[in-house]
Amino acid sequence: MISQAEGFGLIQDIDVRMTVELGRKSMRLRDVLALGEASVVELDRLTDEPLDMFVNGKLIARGEVIAQGGRFAIRVLEIAGASSAEPAVDRRSQPITVAATGASETA
Repeated sequence: MISQAEGFGLIQDIDVRMTVELGRKSMRLRDVLALGEASVVELDRLTDEPLDMFVNGKLIARGEVIAQGGRFAIRVLEIAGASSAEPAVDRRSQPITVAATGASETA
C-alpha cells in the first residue's frame, strides 16, 4: 500500500491553473461595450485587502502583490482554511448539461 507522502509524489507533476483575483464587478453588456482605453472599472475590493488565489477554481490562499525582478508576484499571506473556521470557496463555473433535444442549460 502507498503511504500518503508517496501518493502525493505521484501527482506533484500534474499541471494546474493558478489564478489571482483582484476583484469583481457585475456590469450590463451595454456598459462593457462602452468601455474604452481610458475607462476605469471600479472593483468590489479595497486596495489593502488580500487577493484571492485559486487553483483550478478553488480558493487555496490569500496574498498580496509585490514586484520582484521587474515582474509582478504574489506573496502568500494565508492558506485558506488553515487559520480559521472559514470553509473553502469554490468559484468554478457550474457544469453544463445537455438535454436530449440538444438545448443546453446550467445545472
